[in-house]
Amino acid sequence: MQPSYGLYVWPSAPVLAQYIWHKRDQIKGRKILELGSGTSLPGILAAKCGGNVTLSDSEDLPHCLENCRKSCQANGLLDIPVIGITWGRFNEALLDLPPVDIILGSDCFYDSKDFEDIIVTVSYLIKQNKDAEFWCTHQERSSNRTVDVLLLKWGLECEIVSLDSFDADSPTLCGSNLPGNHTIHMYIIRADRRYKEK
Repeated sequence: MQPSYGLYVWPSAPVLAQYIWHKRDQIKGRKILELGSGTSLPGILAAKCGGNVTLSDSEDLPHCLENCRKSCQANGLLDIPVIGITWGRFNEALLDLPPVDIILGSDCFYDSKDFEDIIVTVSYLIKQNKDAEFWCTHQERSSNRTVDVLLLKWGLECEIVSLDSFDADSPTLCGSNLPGNHTIHMYIIRADRRYKEK
């Protein structure tokens, strides 16, 4: 496979997988959607922990959707739905999505041109599922790139999760050399309580 976007395990994916493993008792039976799944490491682990998982990647990237399916097959998970959701686009797959409790995303915040599209999609999902949370990890590529203003604009708030609180503050996780020396951040994004109470 070519090491590009959805065909590559990014350094943030094992960190999110470690968080899922740490919270595995909260995963069982929950309805989970992974955005920008690519190789689907977090979503597959969530399914192995008993979550009712749906994987998604861009409807414009059929090779990434096929990669999600192949990852499921390789892990003996033949009944996981794989759907095309393009960030910022309100297509049939997004509008017909059943309720979700947890949204997953590892390294979705890669290209700043996509930041608002991601936040718009997450905001829509959280407004449809008022107690849903977006568990996301991302690799810091520039300290000047932030989503704080977008979160405020779209009625969301963010909790920073310390990597050492779930044993992910190591350059190696799960027998891999990822995340390596990259700076990875973990967030839980949810509806801003000020808007939620209205």
